[in-house]
Amino acid sequence: MLSRIADSLFWTNRYMERAENLVRYTMINYILILDKGLDNNQNWQPVLELFSSNSKAYLSEIKSNTPLALHELITNEQNINSLKCIVNKARENARGVQDHITKEVWEQVNQMYHYLNNDFLKDNWHSANALEILNVLTKEITVFIGVTDATMPRSKGWNFMNIGKYLERSLSTIDVANSFFKPLNYDVEADTDILYWKPMLLALSGYELHLKTYRGSNITKNALHQIAFNKHFTRSLLYTLSRIEKYLKDIILFDDSLEMIALKKQFGRLISSVEFADEENLNSNTLQIFLEKTRFALNEFNQKLTQQFFSYT
Repeated sequence: MLSRIADSLFWTNRYMERAENLVRYTMINYILILDKGLDNNQNWQPVLELFSSNSKAYLSEIKSNTPLALHELITNEQNINSLKCIVNKARENARGVQDHITKEVWEQVNQMYHYLNNDFLKDNWHSANALEILNVLTKEITVFIGVTDATMPRSKGWNFMNIGKYLERSLSTIDVANSFFKPLNYDVEADTDILYWKPMLLALSGYELHLKTYRGSNITKNALHQIAFNKHFTRSLLYTLSRIEKYLKDIILFDDSLEMIALKKQFGRLISSVEFADEENLNSNTLQIFLEKTRFALNEFNQKLTQQFFSYT
């Protein structure tokens, strides 16, 4: 497979995974703000910090203004992390590899692109139509996930697409975890209730699983275990890394070159650092370091992967 093709497939799925993360978190936050009581300080600050390239001063200014926050997150072309910009980039990559993706996958990316570039969206964030728009976007991104899984051949291109998907998901989980553990100074013994963790778990599609799986009084530790070490949770670090490992092995199955062996060893060290981490030793002094080291190792792996498969030099 040409490096240009592998690169575009990798980034098409990575951008669409980023879009899915943004749409889900935005939708959850919108609903929580609608439901908040008088003593609830729920606002757009956490979502904006993750998905906006604007200044912190501006984000603080609009954090309680839902229409402006939605415009910033969904349709603002000046925000390079907005949904519109992300889907535009996904479509640009998909357009260059139409011979390597199915008709259904291309049509779904294209449909989202045209929906987001319709001028009517800009004028509807101040109206009751905002919830309907978010519902449409949620369904569209879900359809993309479904048609990709149902129609794409399980070839080398599929492997590159999924490495991009799960690499993006791993980084997103770290970002969301940081935004909720940072206010607690990463204290895993912090006395919190489920209401504190509900936005995070909903943003990661893990709230229902948490209620069905975890018992005990230390909800903070339970939340940490779920997002980092739960092998059955599809957005935990351990699960997403195991998926990357699977697709990486499929790509280099018959390649015994020194470069591929080095890449496999590098990722092996990364997944081992999570799989065999001593959970009992994660505390206010070590949790932030653990998360940041994992992020750094993921970015290092991404750079090495890019050099080996996507470089034109």
